[in-house]
Amino acid sequence: MNNKLDSLTYYAATKKYDLHFPMLTEDLDVDVVIIGGGFSGINTALELAEKGITNIAILEGRTLGFGGTGRNGGQVMTGIGHDLDKIKRHVGEKGLETIFKISSLGAGIIRDRIAKYDIQADFCQGYAYLGWNPRHDKTLRGWLEGFRAASPDEEIELYTGSDVKKVIGSERYTSALKHMGGGHVHSLNLLLGEAKAVSEYGVKIFENSQVLNVEYGPRVTVRTATGSVRAGKMLWACNGFLDEELEPTIYRKTINTYAFQLMTEELPEDLMERISPIRGAYSDISPVIDYYRVTKENRLLYGSATQFIEYIPSDLKAWNRHIMLKTFPYLKDVKIELAWGGPLCCSVNLFPQIGSLPKHKNVFYVQGYSGFGVTPSHIICKILAEGMSEGSDRYSLLSSIPHLNVIGKDSFRNVLLSGGKIWHQTSGYWKGRR
Repeated sequence: MNNKLDSLTYYAATKKYDLHFPMLTEDLDVDVVIIGGGFSGINTALELAEKGITNIAILEGRTLGFGGTGRNGGQVMTGIGHDLDKIKRHVGEKGLETIFKISSLGAGIIRDRIAKYDIQADFCQGYAYLGWNPRHDKTLRGWLEGFRAASPDEEIELYTGSDVKKVIGSERYTSALKHMGGGHVHSLNLLLGEAKAVSEYGVKIFENSQVLNVEYGPRVTVRTATGSVRAGKMLWACNGFLDEELEPTIYRKTINTYAFQLMTEELPEDLMERISPIRGAYSDISPVIDYYRVTKENRLLYGSATQFIEYIPSDLKAWNRHIMLKTFPYLKDVKIELAWGGPLCCSVNLFPQIGSLPKHKNVFYVQGYSGFGVTPSHIICKILAEGMSEGSDRYSLLSSIPHLNVIGKDSFRNVLLSGGKIWHQTSGYWKGRR
């Protein structure tokens, strides 16, 4: 990873679990081998373990949560992908209705898992989707009824005009859709708590065990520098860190863009109350969102990405601070303690990808959350585990969506992403997102 991005994150600095797993130094024979120790790999293993499938080995090339799981905004929000109408022609009206229902499950899965395994993840309820012009206001009014229909037991309200200050302390916004079913979480502690739970089922986890070679067949063989794993089924759960030489077929189906975040110093109680009366998480509804939340330690965690042109800023603290001050100009004297970034693995249709390789039905994959990984990963991996075990209609539906190749993703990455952002921003105007 770029050295400017490979720096200490808020999550690594405040993790509560001192978990360490060994390097693979033996030859194992298991039922399932999973490559990748982020939300996708750990969640799928936990879902399988809860079904009684526990003879599993997880191989992580670095440490658990090194990738997107430990570099995100910690937002627990409704939904799976962007603009679900893009996939309607592939799944039909009935299929789209099923996906809408599925998309509201994520926060509940996270809350239930935290309770079941007593995970110390600082989960806090309260989310707001924010708009700053009449088109945004209209879009949020449309979302209101949809959210209420999907989550009738949750407190969901739309605020406009001066009432927006009841939700967020910023002059920037003209509307705020509060959804108390959502919220925010310390994503690395959530992952580590889930890893602790899955290891207690007997699942074997190995860190610093980079995969060097994979041989497909009725039983898959995965080799590292110091060991190997043979398994009846395997899962690629590397997302933006997949090695092209190891698996070129699914590597071609996504492209990495980058997002960047900061963390402020600890702030006084009255300032925190001004920033966030609901002590929640927030995102605007523009095509390339700003997203932020308060933390248990009374800090502000603020994230965004470049709006039109793909590049990595030379000074992450200064770049992020400039964005933050557009929303909270009264934080101009607040110290920025940390700034970091990381890749977002995006699919062409901005919808997560799950499935199996056409010629190797025992080799599964999951990738392409397109910037919305914390909550959707818990939904998607529940369905993926169904597909890897007994099969299900939900898995058949989601895996039937075509996964297009990204042509020229390595040679023309910045050009492709800049063009995609410009198109995404332009089309967002007509969809009430700009």
